[in-house]
Amino acid sequence: MNKTQVLGAAILLALGFGGGYLLSSRQDMPAGEEAAAGGGGQEGERKILYWVAPMDPNYRSDKPGKSPMGMDLVPVYEDEAGTEALVSIDPRMVQNLGIRTARVERTEFDRRIDTVGYVAYDERKLSHVHLRTDGWIEKLYVKSDGERVKKGDVLFELYSRELVNAQDEYLQALRGGNSYLQKASYDRLVALGMSGEQIREIRRTRKVAQRVRYHASQDGVVDGLKVREGMYVTPSMEVMALADLSSIWLLVDVFERQSNWVEIGQQAEVRLPYLPGETWRGEVEFIYPSIDPKTRTLQVRLRFDNPGEVLKPDMYADVRIFAQPREKVLSIPREALIRTGDQDRVIIALGDGGFDARTVVAGMESGD
Repeated sequence: MNKTQVLGAAILLALGFGGGYLLSSRQDMPAGEEAAAGGGGQEGERKILYWVAPMDPNYRSDKPGKSPMGMDLVPVYEDEAGTEALVSIDPRMVQNLGIRTARVERTEFDRRIDTVGYVAYDERKLSHVHLRTDGWIEKLYVKSDGERVKKGDVLFELYSRELVNAQDEYLQALRGGNSYLQKASYDRLVALGMSGEQIREIRRTRKVAQRVRYHASQDGVVDGLKVREGMYVTPSMEVMALADLSSIWLLVDVFERQSNWVEIGQQAEVRLPYLPGETWRGEVEFIYPSIDPKTRTLQVRLRFDNPGEVLKPDMYADVRIFAQPREKVLSIPREALIRTGDQDRVIIALGDGGFDARTVVAGMESGD
């Protein structure tokens, strides 16, 4: 029988010794045995024992009809009982049914993890703005989350009695000429959050700044703005955060059964549903150490450069991680596997219209 390659992705089969032996023994069956499996003589002279489903010989009927898959039942003749071929189908019927076969092969088995993830800030490029003293926000220069700022831009002005007193002490130390007091008062201003440039301005003008300006430490967008003008703030409060979106993290959930496939440094591709045709490429940067007890998934972190800042926090993405392939594994096309719920089976073509069903244990799947 001509073997037409069945298109489709492979399913790794963990076959036991008996299954593997049966496959090889039937492929090497002597010509005489193949003829016996196919049967001979005129159909009119042969006694029909029962009818079976073409794709499931365990389904039997005492009369013709349709199988659960909607195919015509085929007869099993008395002279076929006890032979290796549980089902014998006339070659013309095989052709009419469109039955195709594919060879069981040992191949390199590609392992790809297809999952979803969501975009998050690269926390190494996220700066949090806190105060080192309490006070009041006298003027707020950024009004809402998402507002873009440049490094050095003024974020807000703060009035703090502690800062005013510390500046006054510094000016007194300058007037007194005591170098020890000058250094101590200078260090106190730095500890309270004033920059060297601001302290030099106080030294130059010999004036106390009633309002101290706070500047952006990096380029980015405002996130988590928690203050408004006139609010009283303390060191325990986060005023806002500044996020640099030139690179992002993608947090991906990998099923527990695939968790041992993932390694740091593996390549990954990301596609967004709202941008068809666009692909971003990155790599696995970090594997979190624990499994989520509710979802039974392992969280994996990918990092991607984000030119143009197209990828934005909380976006969902389709992710494919390319895991290390396995070599010389026994594989068949996915459509050749029959799943019955209780067990998995394959149909073995014995030649001359003879077919046999064998129980297998299906392992990993790969491909589309």
